[in-house]
Amino acid sequence: MERHGDMVRRLCLVHLKNHADTEDIFQTVFLRYVLSATRFESEEHEKAWFIRVTVNACRDLLRQLVRRATVPLDALAELPADTTQDDRQVLQAVLALPARYRDAVYLHYYEGYTAPEIGRLLGKNPNTVYTLLHRAKELLREQLEVSQ
Repeated sequence: MERHGDMVRRLCLVHLKNHADTEDIFQTVFLRYVLSATRFESEEHEKAWFIRVTVNACRDLLRQLVRRATVPLDALAELPADTTQDDRQVLQAVLALPARYRDAVYLHYYEGYTAPEIGRLLGKNPNTVYTLLHRAKELLREQLEVSQ
């Protein structure tokens, strides 16, 4: 939990935009980890496993038939005190992106993965990931220019 807890929690917040659901999925992911018999080849393999399981658990929760209302983006981010207003504004813009862009942007800019690595994690072609990142940057540029 010390190595991957923050990443799992942030991924959940990006997907679910709800603190209570985030905590539920956080527990689910680490329970799956404890019960898993998977042998990891490296720390990167373990991190990729956590990302994949977290994204899948979030998507499973979002697929449920009856979904309660989520918290508005303004009330979302329980960011650390040392986060600047510009960082908060950018994070809110990222969270406002459509889901297909949000995953790629988060993994690339917040977790440091390359497009081919993101492609493997999300089951997409690396060129598709490049396209998603390019389009997301255009959307973010428009959103951030409007808000200034």
